[in-house]
Amino acid sequence: MIVAAMLGVALQAQERQVVDGIVAVVGKTIIKNSDVEQAYAQVRMQQGVQNAQQERCRLLESMLINRLLLHKGMIDSVEVSDDRVEQEVSNYLESAVNQAGGKDNLRALFNYSYEELHDLYFDLIRDRMMSQQVEMQLTENVSVTPSEVMEFFHAIPADSLPQIATQYEVSEIVIQPKASEMERERVRGELAELRERILKGEKFSTLAKLYSEDPGSAANGGELGFFGRGRMVSEFEAAAFALKPGEVSPIVETEYGYHILQMIERRGNTINVRHILMQPKVLSDDLLRARVTLDSLAQEIRKGAITFEDAAKRYSDGESKSQGGEVVNPMMGNKRFDKETFNQLYPGIGIVAMEEGEISNATPLRTQDNKSAYCLIRLNKKIPAHTANLTDDYDRIYNAALQNAQQKKIVSWCNRMVRTTYIRIADEYKNCPNFKVNWPVND
Repeated sequence: MIVAAMLGVALQAQERQVVDGIVAVVGKTIIKNSDVEQAYAQVRMQQGVQNAQQERCRLLESMLINRLLLHKGMIDSVEVSDDRVEQEVSNYLESAVNQAGGKDNLRALFNYSYEELHDLYFDLIRDRMMSQQVEMQLTENVSVTPSEVMEFFHAIPADSLPQIATQYEVSEIVIQPKASEMERERVRGELAELRERILKGEKFSTLAKLYSEDPGSAANGGELGFFGRGRMVSEFEAAAFALKPGEVSPIVETEYGYHILQMIERRGNTINVRHILMQPKVLSDDLLRARVTLDSLAQEIRKGAITFEDAAKRYSDGESKSQGGEVVNPMMGNKRFDKETFNQLYPGIGIVAMEEGEISNATPLRTQDNKSAYCLIRLNKKIPAHTANLTDDYDRIYNAALQNAQQKKIVSWCNRMVRTTYIRIADEYKNCPNFKVNWPVND
């Protein structure tokens, strides 16, 4: 889905050879009818649409603003690093290859080769980065005061205030067992044998498909796509950039396991490599010890022999240990979770049935890097479902007020820019009632 969303009609219209129409021109850039229709179809599928024409008008205005930001970036010669673009391009190419089931299948699925997709992605992503950079420059100094947050909130009609589902604030203690040295030695030995086979002439890509434990690259023969410095963990990056084309690295250890790498190509300050990843396994006995340790620790906390905060700082392997185990919602940037988000992170813990202050039993957990662990969870606070208010939801309302202020700044800037920019809008969109910008509607 990520590939279709990224390319939109840039792929679909060309694949179907549809004759497309231009609905708007901003400076030297255009917006096609198919751009609007593709965006409209995605919105309709994801959340439904009450008024089709108003939604199309809203989507067109968003595109007009983006094109105006891009136009400003071109005028000011805003610099976007090719390395940054290449790094993001490689992410999308990897997704495309995975979706197609291999590099050789790209043309059958998308009607483009790997190289053609690269060039198409590169232009799309460079333009997006340029418009985002201009937008950031325009809004970087926008802020809202507490009184402005209150004013924004009180301006929302009472029947339009959002309903907030029950939320939870939690703390965690995580124990992530480490693989034994014997297991590490076994993996290093197997990887050394694979390296020797490659040096004797076997294809790296074939062995990567058979043995690599990196699900994101194994099907593609271990190929990672182009990336620049700062993208990979330091040990991997140092080994990769030291290689010459075709050269195979020694065994490299990172937090993800053990690797061997082969240089494919160097392009400017970016490189493309293959790798084979093998990960030492945590044995069931190690996991059992972690579970027993956490269950004993839970009993000590419940008896008052140690506080949850001190136990987290002393024993936890989680990132939250320095905060006494308090967990931050990575999606919201605050300490609150709704049930769905919590269950994604901690499946198997019935947070809905827990009481404030209650501590779970030791429960299996998959860490963010997909490793086996056990955790304890304490429910610190339960915020019942309610209508949004300033007491319980200040952070949420502050962010909405800030976004509103930033949007007003962009609209004000657009109203100035349109006076000196060539803009043409197709007749069917000239009378949109919900445009925020005073777009010129006369030729």
